[in-house]
Amino acid sequence: MRTVHEVSQLTGVSIRALQYYDSIGLLHPADHTEAGYRLYDDTALETLQQILLFRELEFPLKEIRRIIANPDFDREKAIDQQIGLLRLKKEHLEDLITLAGRMKQGGTAMDFSAFDKTKLEEYARKAREEWGATPEYREYERKSEGRSEADKSRLGAQMMGIFTEIGMERGNDPASEKVQALVKKLQDFISVHYYTCSDQVLAGLGQMYAAGGEMTANIDRAGGEGTGAFANKAIQVFCSGKAP
Repeated sequence: MRTVHEVSQLTGVSIRALQYYDSIGLLHPADHTEAGYRLYDDTALETLQQILLFRELEFPLKEIRRIIANPDFDREKAIDQQIGLLRLKKEHLEDLITLAGRMKQGGTAMDFSAFDKTKLEEYARKAREEWGATPEYREYERKSEGRSEADKSRLGAQMMGIFTEIGMERGNDPASEKVQALVKKLQDFISVHYYTCSDQVLAGLGQMYAAGGEMTANIDRAGGEGTGAFANKAIQVFCSGKAP
């Protein structure tokens, strides 16, 4: 295990950035010390590497969080894309170095092709489109189009209301008929207002609800401490088909 300070020194990512990644649900520590300080294991560091690779592809943090949380995320494919991008960057830098050398020797040719980043930008664009073009994301964009901030706030409050109901059942069996009915209510709400929430998608969301960070904190505020973890248990039961 490494402390947040040690991870910052090892990776070059600032402590403040690591804290922010935790708060938005992008990268959670593996554990905490008794004093509450973050601790990171090798798995967390591998996830951080993946985050930094996507940052090289110029993905926004919000997209990175969605991609990494996707059950279909293919780590090897992402690394292959990163290698391709780095090769293009290397080619671009070599062209610039060659041009600078000619200029130093007194060359006067008006050649600006070394500054052309078209191939590099096109590669990154296609990668972003490929990872961002999930059916759920496209559906979310379509359903969100034209919604006012007031509409978004109203829907968010309604969804948190479902978590309030789930939180009221925290002391009961997550597989009970009532709790499972609330999970179905949550799934239907997401499908109607955001995107088609299949059992697979719902199972992934459940893990995010219990993973800590800002999302878990919001759910726990709505339903009481432990609601995120309880909701995840109920969701996993629902998605596994073990509910009565």
